[in-house]
Amino acid sequence: MRLPDCRKRCGMDGEDGEKELALPFKNPFVHELRFTPLQKLKLGVMTLTLFPVRLFFAAFMMLLAWPFAFIATVGRNETSVEHQCFWRRLVDVVLRLIMRAMWFAGGFHWIRVKGRRALPAQAPILTLAPHSSYFDAMPVTMTMASIVMKAESKDIPLWGTLIKYIRPVFVSRSDQDSRRKTVEEIKRRAQSGGVWPQIMIFPEGTCTNRSCLITFKPGAFIPAVPVQPVVIRYPNPLDTITWTWQGPGAFTILWLTLCQLHNDFEIEFLPIYTPSEEETRNPQLFAQNVRRIMAKALQVPVTDYSFEDCQLAMAEGQLRLPVDTSLLEFARLVRRLGLKRENGEIEDYSRRARELQGIKQNAEQFAHFLAQPLSDVLQDMFALFDEHDEGLMDVREFVIAFSVVCRPAKTLETIKLAFTMFQTEQEGGVTEEELECILHTALGVTELRVSRLFRAIDVANRGKVTFEMFRSFAEQQPDFAEEFLYAENTGFFSNFLSSGVVSNGFCPDFSPSERQKKVN
Repeated sequence: MRLPDCRKRCGMDGEDGEKELALPFKNPFVHELRFTPLQKLKLGVMTLTLFPVRLFFAAFMMLLAWPFAFIATVGRNETSVEHQCFWRRLVDVVLRLIMRAMWFAGGFHWIRVKGRRALPAQAPILTLAPHSSYFDAMPVTMTMASIVMKAESKDIPLWGTLIKYIRPVFVSRSDQDSRRKTVEEIKRRAQSGGVWPQIMIFPEGTCTNRSCLITFKPGAFIPAVPVQPVVIRYPNPLDTITWTWQGPGAFTILWLTLCQLHNDFEIEFLPIYTPSEEETRNPQLFAQNVRRIMAKALQVPVTDYSFEDCQLAMAEGQLRLPVDTSLLEFARLVRRLGLKRENGEIEDYSRRARELQGIKQNAEQFAHFLAQPLSDVLQDMFALFDEHDEGLMDVREFVIAFSVVCRPAKTLETIKLAFTMFQTEQEGGVTEEELECILHTALGVTELRVSRLFRAIDVANRGKVTFEMFRSFAEQQPDFAEEFLYAENTGFFSNFLSSGVVSNGFCPDFSPSERQKKVN
């Protein structure tokens, strides 16, 4: 596989005309902090003076809020909304003041608000972005809007009572049908005509460093009701707010933020977005158009990458992906084409690929193989596998890449699938050239030297290795990739090996600029 030139551009036009990034200028899941000697000195002083005072006061405010939230939730019916009598309204005001005092203690002295928040009857759902930190809870405490949370959160002492007060939509990990139930509950509340509180949703689904807007999940847009986009900003000289998958941990972020004399926060309520008839039928289109408006207000680009791409990059299989793998781009195109990531699809693709017996296909034949129109997106995918610009590709390579994207942690299952497609029933096993093709596709690189690995497996010097031989070798030497692949192909894997895994992160930095720095 190779990254075609058309994807090395800094941007391109998406299907809806918005400017998209094939590869983000900066990995949205990485946050790196560097301090000058003067900043380190200030942190030392603030740690001994301001930090403990602020931490104590913030904790005291949460304790003070608990009895009010507890009283307000006693006897509450979770399926209906009670009448907002005088004392409930009073409790709501008191809780907002307590929460505001807590944020003030944390250094958020002034919160700038732009625009006007819509009424629940006008926009039942508020979509917030970018989501970058647990400090994004500030808009929740300001509006007392409902949010979507894990069901386990309500059982946390103190915090669970405060959470239950805002009537969240709970998602249960133990319930396999939880996703459908969550969507149905969001639809029920959103279509109540303003009876229920507004639901505040972060459609990105995970924290980023605010350098771009990643793919919006469709949950907030399935109800097909008007939404109000809300953008949030932290215009601070030193970004101690961001909490991503690679970077400072949760407590470090809290410590660094409380050590700042002042922290800026802005929230802007954009005009209500009412979906068109086409958008009501297509939540993905609805989500894309809302994201475009929010990105324009933030003056940041959008990218089709999602948190699943970060998970793919650091899946704990026996073959770890290099930083410059083309599989991230491949996964993005799989989403664009709407291909189903199911085992049944993998088996069907592999069966039909075996029937072709290695006969290469052109772009039209590949489109027929996938039962897809010959679109620009499909041609971009075809270009990933047309490594020699001859207008042909081996669909077996597509099946291998698709299997990795669908089940990144199940390395041996993908390798076994590849062996069944490449080996013949008469001879059995694969040659060194075929093993090289299997592994370089599974890793998403252009080429790969596998001579040492092949000789280590083929001890009898047969010139072919079977999957049973490969599996036995992998079981005896679980770190075979480190010794036989990464060490022999340092040009591809040096960046990955030097990046390592950090405190709270899984995701290596696949930003082009960062890769270039490490190479130099």
